[in-house]
Amino acid sequence: MPTGPALPFGPAARPLHPVSPSSSVPAPASVRAPDAVPVAAPVPAEAAAAPSPVPNPALERIIRGPSGVGTAGLFFTPRQAPPVAPPVASPVVPPTASPAPELPAPPPAAEGRPIPGLYHHPVPEPDPARVAEVSRRIKRWAVDEVEAYPPEWEDQFDGFSVGRYMVACHPDAPTVDHLMIATRLMVAENVVDDCYCEDHGGSPVGLGGRLLLAHTALDPVHTTAEYQPAWAQSLLSDAPRRSYRSAMEYFTRAATPAQADRYRHDMARLHMGYLAEAAWAETKYVPEVSEYLAMRQFNNFRPCPTITDTVGGYELPADLHALPAMQRVIALAGNATTISNDLYSYTKELESPGLHLNLPVVIAAREGLSDKEAYLKAVEVHNDLMHAFEAAAAELAVACPDPRVVRFLRGVAVWVDGNHYWHRTNTYRYSLPDFW
Repeated sequence: MPTGPALPFGPAARPLHPVSPSSSVPAPASVRAPDAVPVAAPVPAEAAAAPSPVPNPALERIIRGPSGVGTAGLFFTPRQAPPVAPPVASPVVPPTASPAPELPAPPPAAEGRPIPGLYHHPVPEPDPARVAEVSRRIKRWAVDEVEAYPPEWEDQFDGFSVGRYMVACHPDAPTVDHLMIATRLMVAENVVDDCYCEDHGGSPVGLGGRLLLAHTALDPVHTTAEYQPAWAQSLLSDAPRRSYRSAMEYFTRAATPAQADRYRHDMARLHMGYLAEAAWAETKYVPEVSEYLAMRQFNNFRPCPTITDTVGGYELPADLHALPAMQRVIALAGNATTISNDLYSYTKELESPGLHLNLPVVIAAREGLSDKEAYLKAVEVHNDLMHAFEAAAAELAVACPDPRVVRFLRGVAVWVDGNHYWHRTNTYRYSLPDFW
């Protein structure tokens, strides 16, 4: 495992003083979501991945949102502009006064290019004012409030571009405060991954104990009066626990109890996936492709899109979230986006010390393919997962046309698109292999 600077412990006894987010959530209003047009980037015939089938029209309707009498409340809420100095009141413009936004032109090479043959949906560029404000706030939180990163890691924090990431994934967030809910959780998850698992001193040895104690910052320990203070103090003892504790406090102020419990469950899934990968690393086991994909259903992005309703300022009730069909949609969304991460981070991981498991590496080892053949087959796996996700989402929207279900499905689909956008454009972290 790569090593890095010592963990930024900071003064363990120093209490955290988070700035309270807005306690009021604006009521939904009628704002049209941008249309998403599916695109598969061109690829030479000799290296082509599986052809992408015709996009499902039902999913296109989900992403755009329904129309007609009684559907106004399903659309994205009007967004609060980031604060400016001095504050200037802006007139409210009815949604019908603005034309639907057009998709941006293809980005120049410096902004990254999509993986050839990868099935995806382009998105409009995220609001630059929101990106700047979220980036400013999250750095202040990470550096000053929870002391998650020392100065020598600042370039890596900036290169992660988390503000652009979250604004792209949550265009329906009514306010910047809502966006910050997702942004803090994303950064906290990455602090845990970096410090406990990978880049900055992480190791598979002893990971289970570290993760369990960090998980108690999300799912509080209920113990005796004698031992409660020691547990509470432990939550300030390292950067991962400080980050989890603070991010979860902000989240639970905005979320319902059911939404908070849903997130805790998804984070337990994530930690179980971390432990499976760590066990394979300790034993130098290369899993079968089917085993790797099973692990990636747990060690994946699932906690991020499942909070899309909290960030959007509404709730998908627990009984609707628990529907088997909804669980399949969420799982497929997490699986597809995680394989996309495997593909975009492939060259980055090859450059790190030791064997780093990702889908192309596992396919090459287990199926006897060349690096190029394995990578292109992994593209096919991603595309199959994306098509399965879209089909399952469309089927659920037809079978259960509850407005809250349709809105949540659209939010998850937009998150999938925004996640691809961030990977494609983050040339600080990612570059593509020379397979075309």
